[in-house]
Amino acid sequence: MSDAPEKTAGNFIRQIIEQDIQAGKNGGRVATRFPPEPNGYLHIGHAKSICLNFGIAVDYNGTCNLRFDDTNPHKENIEYVRAIQEDVRWLGYDWEDRLFYASDYFEQLYAFGVELIENGLAYVCDLTADEIRSYRGTLTEPGRDSPYRARSVEENLDLFRRMRDGDFEDGARVLRARIDMGSPNMNLRDPTLYRIRHGVIHHQTGEAWCIYPMYDFTHPVSDALEGITHSICTLEFEDHRPLYDWVIEHVSVPCQPRQIEFSRLNLEYTVMSKRKLTRLVDEGHVEGWDDPRMPTIAGLRRRGFTPASLRDFCDRIGVTKSDNTVEMGVLENSIREDLNVHAPRRMAVLHPLKVVITNYPEGDEEEVSAPNHPQDETMGVRRLPFTREIYIDREDFREEAPKKFKRLVTGGEVRLRNAYVIRCDEVIKNNQGEVVELHCSYDAATLGANPEGRKVKGVIHWVSLKHALPAEVRLYDRLFSHPAPDNAKDGRDFHEHLNPDSLRTLTGCMVEPGLASAVAGERFQFEREGYFCVDPVLSREDHLVFNRTATLRDSWAKIEQQQKAG
Repeated sequence: MSDAPEKTAGNFIRQIIEQDIQAGKNGGRVATRFPPEPNGYLHIGHAKSICLNFGIAVDYNGTCNLRFDDTNPHKENIEYVRAIQEDVRWLGYDWEDRLFYASDYFEQLYAFGVELIENGLAYVCDLTADEIRSYRGTLTEPGRDSPYRARSVEENLDLFRRMRDGDFEDGARVLRARIDMGSPNMNLRDPTLYRIRHGVIHHQTGEAWCIYPMYDFTHPVSDALEGITHSICTLEFEDHRPLYDWVIEHVSVPCQPRQIEFSRLNLEYTVMSKRKLTRLVDEGHVEGWDDPRMPTIAGLRRRGFTPASLRDFCDRIGVTKSDNTVEMGVLENSIREDLNVHAPRRMAVLHPLKVVITNYPEGDEEEVSAPNHPQDETMGVRRLPFTREIYIDREDFREEAPKKFKRLVTGGEVRLRNAYVIRCDEVIKNNQGEVVELHCSYDAATLGANPEGRKVKGVIHWVSLKHALPAEVRLYDRLFSHPAPDNAKDGRDFHEHLNPDSLRTLTGCMVEPGLASAVAGERFQFEREGYFCVDPVLSREDHLVFNRTATLRDSWAKIEQQQKAG
């Protein structure tokens, strides 16, 4: 083991694994797996599972397989398979040569179905899906035996073979386990093991199969065939564990994995259901699975989140047995802390206001030095052009100063970041009375020095009008305005809580010229504005597009406090 002892505190799964190792179970071997179904893109909840399973493998010198649970081909496709692989790699994990598909085991799974029939533990049932549900009973009433439960082994073998050969229509027959229709655990009341699905082209097996195994049969068998020691899944599978163990016990697989459940991730201001995320995409509420407002790993990556920030987030929320909802601020703070350390600083004016420095020599240019990071000298400096005409942000000027306003006002002074102190002498307005230009004067002695005899408190950012590059800036915010959009008490559908201000697109923004060389996905702190990245989809050399990853501070915390107070 590496640093495992330090990581066990508060993590009951690691404690179980260490106990198993100490007891000599599995020869001290640790093998986990991450088994997504390729029916959509991975989201932040899957990131928690990825970090947990691969992290355990790393810390205990074990292995972690990537296995696609591809037994529902009518909902799955190769696009999702590729996207999932990209996401796992991007998070920093490597399955090496251990890429598997549940479909790799279709022949073996069928043979195990035959084995169960031969041992009197499975039968072919002709009841419809609705009839099966009716026969299953309730939590307070036992189920009833199917009228087909007493079929002979020979008849079941023949029917199961004919199911495989395509002799029956969809829904005509299923293979069910023969366990206990009176069990208090509903999952043990003769669960379905196989169903018929015609007319589906499987992304791995093509048209070779028209029967497909159910998850509760496929998963334990796949785990056992791969030599998995600890099958880690979310809490909704806790009631399925007796069935998991029953399957392992009654088919001739080479090992006995141990299923362990942990609480899934619930995150405020979003939804985690693949069905609901699919609705958002299909109904056009978002631009796609990689929309930066989506909780998908692809969306978070496009928004500017880093692998390190997501791994840090997963460490922060921990692993527990009890369901809880994590504040969105925890995720946002993880990326803020990462980018605060690693993101180089740049200046961008999102709402440009022209400033003419009237006493600066016309036609003159100079360069001022600006650190790429104020706390990290190793990141070096950059040179910024300074000219007579510049842009400042419109929000940094007021004709009359409100209380505590420490920026530029008429007749007042302010320092331009990394440059001079300027004073606003004149305000130019258009016919509508709107401010369109400021005439200012500069103090030539204040480059890198404080003005004599007075104290200037405010500092604002700027860009040279002549050298600035136009850019589109996309201000992303939370996708929903309700902290629990799919569990709101107002009875409204989750999509009715979509935040109408989740995306504001700003055109005509101006950024410093050095950003011309920025590459897709590159991240920056726009000084005094927030953290941004180059959009990898929309940005081009002739059309720069930046996505806001996060604000500099949690503005929502104040909003939520005000809502609670009101």
